[in-house]
Amino acid sequence: MTRAARIRAAQIAVMVLVLAFVLRALAARWDEFRAIELTIRLAPAWIALSVGVVLTTYLIQIESWRRVLAGWRQRLPYRSAARIWCVANLGRYLPGKIWTVAGMVVMVQRAGVESWAAVASAVVMQALAFGTGAAAALALPTGGFGPRLALGVALATSLLLAMGSAKLVRLANRLLSGVVLRPLPPLAVLTGGILMFASWVGYGVAFWALARGVGVAGLTLPTAVSVFAAGYLLGWLAFLFPAGLGVREGVFLQLLQPAIGASGAVVLGVASRLLLTAAELAAAGLAALLARLDVPGRNGTR
Repeated sequence: MTRAARIRAAQIAVMVLVLAFVLRALAARWDEFRAIELTIRLAPAWIALSVGVVLTTYLIQIESWRRVLAGWRQRLPYRSAARIWCVANLGRYLPGKIWTVAGMVVMVQRAGVESWAAVASAVVMQALAFGTGAAAALALPTGGFGPRLALGVALATSLLLAMGSAKLVRLANRLLSGVVLRPLPPLAVLTGGILMFASWVGYGVAFWALARGVGVAGLTLPTAVSVFAAGYLLGWLAFLFPAGLGVREGVFLQLLQPAIGASGAVVLGVASRLLLTAAELAAAGLAALLARLDVPGRNGTR
């Protein structure tokens, strides 16, 4: 079996496990799910706060990416980085998980970043997002909070150290055909990782505010951070489902039901999907507008 076939088989195996987790969760509460009566009480101020925090989270992630590129002495103006990031993010709505990375690589090369750094930064950002997101998810404030938190911190720390290790980077280059990684300076690794973890906290804050915005009571902020990270990552692993559609909501139902009930979990899952989709489309639209304004000769610009 070729390396590509093995990777594909591993991806399918992971997707099957994620789907089994979601289906098991739904089956265990099917009767309760059928009896749900949805009641939504909107609080526009809380919803507006949630939108604002999500957009701020995007800004944090973009800066994390710029810090990684700067670690390899690659310069990318913030405005260009924001446009590329927001447009590439729409690739998550296509089946498979390569479109976001592929789109980002093509656009960042056009912005003047060296080709190897464009590819490497996309790979590193996926690893940073997954590692720090797993750390946030493992800090789920349920039974065994202390060990979970310690495991999450250890995972994130190990990932950050690996990115600065020449030996581990050489191993990654052998495993990732066509990708040329270089060790990142400690400061770039640290700042990129901290910013990415902060973005997961931001997503959790937005999730918590949204719960208040749609009238769902009982969700604490620590639970919101961890549950959102867990749902997002498991949806990411189900690579055939555009943007983790259905998978993320199933995870929310499983993890949030004890705290806010099945009806609250359904309302919040659907509301979160709608809000994030609208925010991503709005961000991409703004990025496209900025790109048009940047065209030489338009509106007197050069």
